[in-house]
Amino acid sequence: MTRIGDTPSAWDERTQLTTFLDYARDTARAKCEGVSAENARTAPLPGSPLMTLSGVVNHLRWVEYYWFQVVFLGEEDKGPWTEEDPDREMRIAVDFPLTQLLDEYAEQSARYRELVARNDLDTRAERTIRDGLHVDLRWILHHLVEETARHNGHLDILRELADGTTGS
Repeated sequence: MTRIGDTPSAWDERTQLTTFLDYARDTARAKCEGVSAENARTAPLPGSPLMTLSGVVNHLRWVEYYWFQVVFLGEEDKGPWTEEDPDREMRIAVDFPLTQLLDEYAEQSARYRELVARNDLDTRAERTIRDGLHVDLRWILHHLVEETARHNGHLDILRELADGTTGS
């Protein structure tokens, strides 16, 4: 896999934000490169039965869906979660090959890259967040950089526990 760097091609705010989000996305994919199907589905932490490589990747995919399509665009929430099973995207991930989840995440990322390019960073989301605020696209991008980077730490640990692979 050829990875992008974290140095933006320009120093405007949009380029910096999108470069960091793409870098974090690429890092997540790199941390899963070459992992076996069995290891992708294994939850090595006794206190976290949903914490699998597949589960984290699927979570990242659905988190972006939620923030871009549901919150920003105001579309109906068709995510896999339910009130009874709010972490369902992590639970069902083990039913799919990790390569499929990674491909879907990459395809979705490309669509969201286009969405971000078409909208001003000051554009307010159609829906409010928990505290009733209408965040803007800039806030959503910052949030997704933070969320993806945080979960990359989880992927790091899971991969090392799965097969000893470190780095990426």
